[in-house]
Amino acid sequence: MSPMLLAASAALALPLGLAVYALTATSRRPLAVAARNLSRGLGTGAAPQFGSLESRGNGRTAFLRTVTPEREARRVRRLLQGAGHPAGWTMTRVLAAKPLLALGVGLVALLVVEVRPGFLTALVAIAVTAGSYWVPDAVLKGRGDERQAQLTRELPDVLDEMTIAVEAGLGFEAAMAWVANHGTGVLAEEFRRTLADVNVGRPRREAYDALVVRAKSDDLRRFVAAINQADSYGIAMADVLRVQAAEMRVKRRQRAEEKAMKVPVKVSFPLMLCILPALLIVVLGPAFMNLGDVLG
Repeated sequence: MSPMLLAASAALALPLGLAVYALTATSRRPLAVAARNLSRGLGTGAAPQFGSLESRGNGRTAFLRTVTPEREARRVRRLLQGAGHPAGWTMTRVLAAKPLLALGVGLVALLVVEVRPGFLTALVAIAVTAGSYWVPDAVLKGRGDERQAQLTRELPDVLDEMTIAVEAGLGFEAAMAWVANHGTGVLAEEFRRTLADVNVGRPRREAYDALVVRAKSDDLRRFVAAINQADSYGIAMADVLRVQAAEMRVKRRQRAEEKAMKVPVKVSFPLMLCILPALLIVVLGPAFMNLGDVLG
């Protein structure tokens, strides 16, 4: 099949597929959100709700907002939130980049198949094209995992700073603000956002819970639970911070020891595959050559 015929088939099938996708996968959440917001205050007592992708953008992104289902928008939002909303990475750009990247890779793969036809080449081209669609998601997930690990590493040091600030006479939120304003890491950035939520009127517990959801760190979740419990029972924040900081340092040391114990296991496979054969060739090669001369 010629490339011209394949391109014409793709040009006809792509709009049809997008139209079917738009009719079957379009989310009805905007209508439900509008209905609830219009009925708010008529005895329901419900808080205003907001759409996800459908409530953003302008006319240029109307088609993208139409064909994107709500679950996909939520998943991309979670990835962006976990990655800390990198500069230039918006939901609209990510959702637009995925099909465009797959289309570009698919055209290149089509040319490769045309130059070197074969079943294996076509199979690899299809796999690469399908995998390229998920490249932005993989990049965001990788950044999110790296950011989560960095936040976990920073938590003991930040808790030590907050402990010193509270023992010096500052309140808990004042100590958090001091760390947020003078810190440069991921946790300081999250603290700044949490304080911004509190300053605009969001309840403190809800702001702390949102911090836990964004960070996705078990250590930070335990820390927030301890802070909420201390706030409920009137326990001194300095004691809670001191205990939490000591516990986090112990956990960080245990994680480092665990990684160190995994190194021999991870090194054994490359050692057996790469270094050991070369060592055997160098050591036993001359002996086999001498043996061949003796037998000859």
